[in-house]
Amino acid sequence: MTGGEIAALIAAVAFVVLVIFLIQVLRNVNQTLTMVQTTVKETNQTIKVVTRDVDILTTEVEGLLVKSNELLTDVNGKVQTLDPLFTAVADLSESVSDLNRTSRNAVSTVAEIGKESATVGRAMHIGRRASQVMRRIRRH
Repeated sequence: MTGGEIAALIAAVAFVVLVIFLIQVLRNVNQTLTMVQTTVKETNQTIKVVTRDVDILTTEVEGLLVKSNELLTDVNGKVQTLDPLFTAVADLSESVSDLNRTSRNAVSTVAEIGKESATVGRAMHIGRRASQVMRRIRRH
């Protein structure tokens, strides 16, 4: 064999080895692309499910917001209805406080009159005793 034939044989073997490596690389790339394609399909299915669920949730949330607004409107109306009641209770509380203050003043006045009556009673008692003593003195 000549040098050119040996070189051609080496080149042919190198080409076969290169083709074998390329086949392995292409198989790996094909497997990877198959996995990516499967993942993309699963992702698209998941996105469809999530989108449908989000649409359902959005509809439910809108309903809840409408009901919440109705409830808030109802509560506000009832609070406005109760405002006069609270005003009346506040007025009644003030009237009761005034009545309590007046009652205390009346009790204090009665107590003062009672003290003065007791003093007058004692003075009358002392006056009677003095009168009795004076009568005895005059009789003797």
